[in-house]
Amino acid sequence: MKLKWQLVLFATAILSVLVIVHGDESSVKPLVKIVKGKKLCDKGWECKGWSEYCCNQTISDYFQTYQFENLFAKRNTPVAHAVGFWDYHSFITAAALYQPHGFGTSAGKLMGQKEVAAFLGHVGSKTSCGYGVATGGPLAWGLCYNKEMSPNQIYCDDDFKYTYPCTPGVSYHGRGALPLYWNYNYGETGEALKVDILNHPEYIENNATLAFQAAMWRWMTPVKKHQPSAHDAFVGNWKPTKNDTLAKRVHGFGTTMNVLYGDQVCGKGDDESMNSMISHYLYYLDLMGVGREEAGPNEVLSCGEQEPFNPSSPSPSSSSSSLSS
Repeated sequence: MKLKWQLVLFATAILSVLVIVHGDESSVKPLVKIVKGKKLCDKGWECKGWSEYCCNQTISDYFQTYQFENLFAKRNTPVAHAVGFWDYHSFITAAALYQPHGFGTSAGKLMGQKEVAAFLGHVGSKTSCGYGVATGGPLAWGLCYNKEMSPNQIYCDDDFKYTYPCTPGVSYHGRGALPLYWNYNYGETGEALKVDILNHPEYIENNATLAFQAAMWRWMTPVKKHQPSAHDAFVGNWKPTKNDTLAKRVHGFGTTMNVLYGDQVCGKGDDESMNSMISHYLYYLDLMGVGREEAGPNEVLSCGEQEPFNPSSPSPSSSSSSLSS
């Protein structure tokens, strides 16, 4: 019995090493090697695989359970629609796949905090059941949903019957943290994650880690070649062309909406869906202790005056609707 208790204490101590933060220093000392003059690091479970980004602070160094709980304070209230589904553990486990690629680890603590707030600003807006007079305010209700509650179609596009054929009896309505719609989006995302969500889209609504992974994959992956991912547009990896500049597409939160939703929300001036995402992002920056003043001016925050990257098709790559719609 005594030995068992000693093992429990030892395991607790090891776990504490993983999560304690000292100032701006990472709590986990990385393994380091130099390859062709470039410093590469491996930090174990959270940032594994010899990446330059793993030499930076990882997400758990600056964004922890209590902050997640503050951002999504109302998600487990009795009137919410996904009680007990979403949690910090699922988020940070999913993020471990993408931190070696720069998600939340690209350029120091401040940029990491801003990117996490930006990503979750999209997520919170799309999964919210908040409204104007809701308890705690309309921005406290993110992650209220994990699926579309009353779909009015099955979102099957037969143009993709040879690549991503619809499974009989299956509906491809909105599910997840950045809701997936349409058979080809489930097919493409499933291929990337190596999970058969084309035949089993319900996996997304049954596994919060997978739901976050699908959203992070979309955030990190360009919708089309020669266009940025939302991640690259936000952290500054993307180099705008002359045409981008003329189209008022610049680094920042506004262009992440352009990448993900195009003319569903961008180039329309004062759009309600766009404003909801911006409001969630600013709210989360405040709650994370960063402050909304770090978000930049309106031309960086908004895509209202931007020319969309891609015109909408009858079945776009993603939907600007929230799961409550």
